[in-house]
Amino acid sequence: MEMTGNTILITGGGSGIGRELALRFNGLGNTVIVAGRRRDALEETIAGRDRMHAVVLDIEDPTAITAFAKQVVTEHPALNVLINNAGIMRREDLTGTRNLRDAEETITTNLLGPIRLTDALTDHLAGRPNAAIVNVSSGLAFVPLTGTPTYNATKAAIHSYTVSLRKQLDGRIEVIELAPPAVQTELTPGQSTREGYMPLDEFIDEVMALFRREPTPQEILVERVGFLRWAERDGRFDQAFDILNTH
Repeated sequence: MEMTGNTILITGGGSGIGRELALRFNGLGNTVIVAGRRRDALEETIAGRDRMHAVVLDIEDPTAITAFAKQVVTEHPALNVLINNAGIMRREDLTGTRNLRDAEETITTNLLGPIRLTDALTDHLAGRPNAAIVNVSSGLAFVPLTGTPTYNATKAAIHSYTVSLRKQLDGRIEVIELAPPAVQTELTPGQSTREGYMPLDEFIDEVMALFRREPTPQEILVERVGFLRWAERDGRFDQAFDILNTH
């Protein structure tokens, strides 16, 4: 993936990892479009920045995604990089019959949203030079946190989907997976200051260094996430599962 001269669309660009990626990539000379539900948060991201744009997108609405894709390629025909970052994480109790709203919204936002947006933009991206798609999964795709079962499942699905997408788009669009560990963001209440989670600035520093490698790794994995990513391969899955869920 080229580090400069791109036009990059980042979903969930109003906060957390999405916002910081947007600012870092813009600082390298890229045009960056941030998308999300909250106009005020998007405007905070782009405030005072050249070559940054904000577009509201309801990632849960398939009709809105189709209209958004048409708008963004019309207004930014040079678009060549998509970063599917938007996501939600909710705790769930599986011990009895329950309202499935949290599970259904998590699947729609974290899995169907990226699939729908990727589908809507694939033809355009395939015609652009240095095209890339970056899908943000999670270390929890590989070792689940029991309190967030549907979140884990959507991220495992995104990992699998990305592997297939990479194979099918080989030679046309570069496909990269970014799998964060637990990072201090606003993803869940209190998480931005939670002890033991990776500080956001440190995470982004390491991520950008990995993006600069030539060739770009197929999976962007900071050192801290390796404990989860390679647990099963290294015969440590049960141990990692117990440690993760004890904490």
